[in-house]
Amino acid sequence: MTRRLRLAIPNKGRLVEPTVKLLRDAGLVFEAGERALMARVQNYDLDILFVRTNDVVEFVTDGVAELGVTGLDLVAESGSDVPQLRKLGFGRCRLTIAVPNDSAFRAAEDLAGLRVATSHLSLTRRFFERRSIPVEVIPVSGAAEVAPRLGLAEAIVDLVSTGSTMVVNGLRPIEEIFSSEAVLLANPTALSERADVLDSIQTMLSATLAARDRKYLMMNAPIGKAAELEDLLPGLESPSVIPLAHEGMIAIHAVVEADAVWSLLPKLKLAGASGILILPIEKLVP
Repeated sequence: MTRRLRLAIPNKGRLVEPTVKLLRDAGLVFEAGERALMARVQNYDLDILFVRTNDVVEFVTDGVAELGVTGLDLVAESGSDVPQLRKLGFGRCRLTIAVPNDSAFRAAEDLAGLRVATSHLSLTRRFFERRSIPVEVIPVSGAAEVAPRLGLAEAIVDLVSTGSTMVVNGLRPIEEIFSSEAVLLANPTALSERADVLDSIQTMLSATLAARDRKYLMMNAPIGKAAELEDLLPGLESPSVIPLAHEGMIAIHAVVEADAVWSLLPKLKLAGASGILILPIEKLVP
C-alpha cells in the first residue's frame, strides 16, 4: 500500500507563516499547532512534517518526505543536487558580506588575511576561494552581527532581507554573494515513481502563486473603443469582449498584472472604459 505523501516544511523562522499561508490558500485543510510535529491534511492524501529549516533538504534527499519547502541558500549550503520544482516567491533575502560602519573595508578583497564569521560556511568558503581571497572563516550558529563587536571577526556573512538588523548593529554591506528565496524541493525517486501526484501538488501551488500576481478586470465601453482598450489590456492571451444589452456597448474582461492595475486605470478611463471592477483571482492555471 502506497503511503501518504509527506511535505517537510520549517517549524520555526521567517518561512513558516508564508509557507502555511500558501498551503491553505491552495485549498489544503489542516490544523497546525505551535508545537505540532505533523499535520494531517484532511482533504488531500498528504501529511505535513514540521522540521528544523536546516533539516528539510536532508528529509527530502533521504526520502523521509517526498516534498519540502526551505530556503534556496540552505540547498546551496548543503551542496545537495535535490531537484528543485520551483521558486515560491517569498522569503527573499541576500547572503551579504558586512563590515563595521567605521571600518575602512570597501570590497571583499579588503578582507584578505582577516576573519569572517558566518553560519553559511560552505557558501562563504566557496565565494572567497573563487575570488582567491584568503580569509579565515569563523563558524557561528547565530547572531553573527555581534561578531565584529566582540572581536571574533572583522566581517560577517549573513542573510539580509530589510537590512534593519545590520543597521542596528552598526554594520554596512559591501557585497552580495548569494540571492535566496523559498523553494519547493522533490525527492528524486518520488519524482520518478509518483510524478502525477507530485505534479498535481506543484500545479496547485503554482496556480495559487500565479493568482497572487494578477487581478481580474471587468469594464463597460462603447464598441468603437474595443481596439484601443484591447491594446491596453494584453492579458494572458487577449481580453474577452462580450456584447451588452444596450446597443453599441460591450463588456471587456481581462487578467492583468497586479502591479500594473493602478497605473492602467487612468488610461482605461481615458480610452472610454466605465464601471471598472477589480477582482482578486483565487487560482490561475495558465
